[in-house]
Amino acid sequence: MDRRVFLVQGLALALAACGTTSEPQVGADGKPLPRVYRISDEREVSFRFLDAMNTLRSAKGLPQVQFDANLNAAAATHARDMSVQNRPWHFGSDGSSPLVRAQRAGFTGRLLGENISETYETELETLSSWMAQPDTRVVIMDPLATRLGFAWFQEPGGKIWWTMVTGA
Repeated sequence: MDRRVFLVQGLALALAACGTTSEPQVGADGKPLPRVYRISDEREVSFRFLDAMNTLRSAKGLPQVQFDANLNAAAATHARDMSVQNRPWHFGSDGSSPLVRAQRAGFTGRLLGENISETYETELETLSSWMAQPDTRVVIMDPLATRLGFAWFQEPGGKIWWTMVTGA
């Protein structure tokens, strides 16, 4: 019996040693190609982002933000529109500004800011990237912000267009 256990363990170790590790694929520039992050649970992504953002804000003594359905709608419209335009920028294909989009979606409060991104990264990696830049960090950490709109559009190839808007 002991001999069989020893043989099975030895065989398992030998098979494990035969496993291959995949090297990251690199592009023409020698940098690793992005790995596709497939969004499968939209609620989980949204609330993971909200929790992470509120954790960052709480650490600085700032009030927490809550989702606003109208701001979420404005963010979703813009995320899809950026994909159609194939460029990350703050103006809609119809020339609309973040303020106009928020108003069209029914938001009656004060729009404070908008962050956008074109990436293959997760929502938390995107939040981290925004926190690393002073101009996007200020939108996340605005002490007046109490409302949040957050949405994305994922293309079939995996690219994600993220939009975040804050309001009061």
